[in-house]
Amino acid sequence: MSVTPLASPLGNDHEPDRDDRNDRNDRDERVRLFYSRKTQDILHKYGPGPRVHYHVGMFADGQHPPTTVPQQTLKQRLVGAQEAIVDHAARSWGAYEKPPRRLLDIGCGLGGAALYWAQAHGSRVTGLTIAAEHVPIVGLLARRAGVGRQVTPVLRDVHDLDEHRRYDAAYALESSGYTERARLFEVVARALVPGGWFGIQEHFVRNPEWLGFVDGYYRTRLGTLEEYLTAASAAGFELVRDEDVTDAVTEFWMQSMAWNTAELDQLEGGGASAAWTRERLRDSTVAHGKLFRLWRDHALETRLLLFRLGAGR
Repeated sequence: MSVTPLASPLGNDHEPDRDDRNDRNDRDERVRLFYSRKTQDILHKYGPGPRVHYHVGMFADGQHPPTTVPQQTLKQRLVGAQEAIVDHAARSWGAYEKPPRRLLDIGCGLGGAALYWAQAHGSRVTGLTIAAEHVPIVGLLARRAGVGRQVTPVLRDVHDLDEHRRYDAAYALESSGYTERARLFEVVARALVPGGWFGIQEHFVRNPEWLGFVDGYYRTRLGTLEEYLTAASAAGFELVRDEDVTDAVTEFWMQSMAWNTAELDQLEGGGASAAWTRERLRDSTVAHGKLFRLWRDHALETRLLLFRLGAGR
């Protein structure tokens, strides 16, 4: 999960002009730099892997584990919660009944979800990323996990994807917020076989007052559920499932904030951090406190969406 007003979906017949492309290139460059600079932070906090995630995690509703525990315990909880939401999404999207053979991961990050799908469901996963340095990392982690032949990281912007009926399914875990939604659904519709599905885990705006803060912090461009539904319908998708998991992921921010605090205590006590600076940790801890309140109050919501492409496409 990347400061601009809510993006209006582009019509299917819209041909981006030079200003559109320049704006998108500028945004993409900011996102690329954001993730490039965070690579070591992510590995330090959520690694060593081989399945390394950078998205929220799921705790059982009503579960609030104590935070006055060792930092390693906090880390294990965070990673476990990330794994839990990936598996929950897979169940919600029907993977256990019919695993997709060919799967597209849009915004694969360091490959945690791609490795999960390859290991747990036997899928062959193509992972798209705009961060060049992530490609060899994903490849290395996939080989460590024993699925090097099943996971293929590719340096490509999803907006430029031009594949036809290649994949049985696609998913985007907290990456669709960086996209032009109409374009996203268009290219995915072309890339899927008829009847293929598109799963999305994303955060959706309910209180626009806080949009600037969240978009600025993550360099994203979050939108509303209605915006997604409009873009999906125009591309030939039908919404099959809509699951609100906001309450189940809210605790992730509290546990993450506790990990940050423990890391900051270590630094201020004269210790060293493998990646983080004091300023970065302080800023992150304050931001996580705000994020916890936003999710608790449902100013933003996290949802799991499942779209299916019409057989006539």
